[in-house]
Amino acid sequence: MPDEEPAGRGRRGRRPKTGRAGRRASRRDDSNGGDPDEGDGLFGSDGVGGGSGGPSKRRGPFSEEQSSDPEARARGICLRLLTLAPRTRAQLAEALLKREIPAEVAERVLERFSEVGLIDDQAFAAMWVSSRHHGRGLARRALAQELRHRGVEEEMVKEAVERLDPDEEVETARRLVARKLGSTRGADPRARTRKLVGMLARKGYPAGLAFRIVREALEAEGEETSEEGGYLDSL
Repeated sequence: MPDEEPAGRGRRGRRPKTGRAGRRASRRDDSNGGDPDEGDGLFGSDGVGGGSGGPSKRRGPFSEEQSSDPEARARGICLRLLTLAPRTRAQLAEALLKREIPAEVAERVLERFSEVGLIDDQAFAAMWVSSRHHGRGLARRALAQELRHRGVEEEMVKEAVERLDPDEEVETARRLVARKLGSTRGADPRARTRKLVGMLARKGYPAGLAFRIVREALEAEGEETSEEGGYLDSL
């Protein structure tokens, strides 16, 4: 048995790799049969492709954005933007223009995305109205302005904002005033009215409706209010 001792010492003498190199080697040995490209995830550190294999090794839905083919680049840009948030066709067209995608290529890609339902301005408008009204308390006028700014066609804008129930719009205005009312207590009634009506006006509520809602809220507190015209003239 003594002649086995040197072999044992030899095995013990081989020190395992330590530090970063050792950890990398260990991971390669422990995962997927030692293939270094497996287990890296869909995206590399640049967020568009996988690891060290170069363009041919890239993975993920946005790798086309780095392509030399304009149509592939356009698809990648649109997919990335749509993943971040819903977009209108006009917003995507503007993004492609900024990235110097040829107009005919951009139109072809946008048309294809519309055909498969990835772009749907009508659905975007309906979702926008619901979300912004319930989340921010915006009225139809402000909502329409925001949709126009995002390139939604006028007919779709009108259809989307008309779905907002007028009674719901009034109730939302009342809730907005009720939340703000406490912070104005102690101020001059005229100043309170200006502040509250101004808040509703910035959210797109018509001046007449805004004044009526504010007047009701102040009178419920026992506050005396003057005629509407004088207040509106001072806004």
